[in-house]
Amino acid sequence: MRKLIGLVMALALLAAGTAPARAQQKSTLDKISETGTLTIGTRTGSPPFGYVNAKNEWVGFSIDLVDELIKPAIEKKLGKSIKVEKKESTPPTRIPLLSSGAVDLVAETMTDTRTRRDSVDFTLTYFVTGAQFLVKKGSPIKGIKNIDGKRIASQQGSTNARIIRERAPKAVLREFPDQPAAFQALVQGQVDAYTNDGIQLAGLKAKAPNPAQWDIVGDFYSYEPYGMALRKGDADFRNVVNAGLMDGIESGKFFEIYEKWFGPKGELPFPMTPQVRSFMLLQVVPK
Repeated sequence: MRKLIGLVMALALLAAGTAPARAQQKSTLDKISETGTLTIGTRTGSPPFGYVNAKNEWVGFSIDLVDELIKPAIEKKLGKSIKVEKKESTPPTRIPLLSSGAVDLVAETMTDTRTRRDSVDFTLTYFVTGAQFLVKKGSPIKGIKNIDGKRIASQQGSTNARIIRERAPKAVLREFPDQPAAFQALVQGQVDAYTNDGIQLAGLKAKAPNPAQWDIVGDFYSYEPYGMALRKGDADFRNVVNAGLMDGIESGKFFEIYEKWFGPKGELPFPMTPQVRSFMLLQVVPK
């Protein structure tokens, strides 16, 4: 009987000890409300989505979507003004930063995949692209079908690296922590090509000292729908973020921001196709 009483008391103490820990777990909206800050993970070297410009300003398409569409939606939900704080995230660090609470939202060139959905949740898709190769002009590499034995650079933790391993196992894959390091390896002749999403390669080429020295080759060998990542299971926050994006698409503000970065006078001209525009509009659910 004494043993039974002792066991019950031990379990009661254990429950009492864990209860405060549970109580301390706050939703993302509660955290933002208390701190007055939305912390996003984004990139410093992925123009035009997120990068540091010549004026040392952190700018980009993804950042504008947060500032002009998502931030107002959160402020409306909370009934108070907030600020946006930016932290650098890369393919190897972005999910740990999100899971640990260091950032609230990953707003960069992150492909929404079924595997990643095991760890994080995603917003609706806000950009669509596919993987290609950046090579020196005159390179014999024309696409994924002729990279056997070639040294191919990619970013650590990227979907491109995984697909190269699966579809071109005879290629010599070299992974780098970020885009600038991978491109530098290509410049120095350490690799024969750098693979990434086509739109990112186009941004990299446009910012290179001599853009004419580089070619983007190959058909898309992957489908890369970009979404913003959030902590898993935080439905309230995800709904607010999606509402901001949907309101922007419905009002046309989203397309104005797209035009700023990808229109004829933008950082990287990349016209939105009618098919993609229709896809964006179809993601907007009725109010």
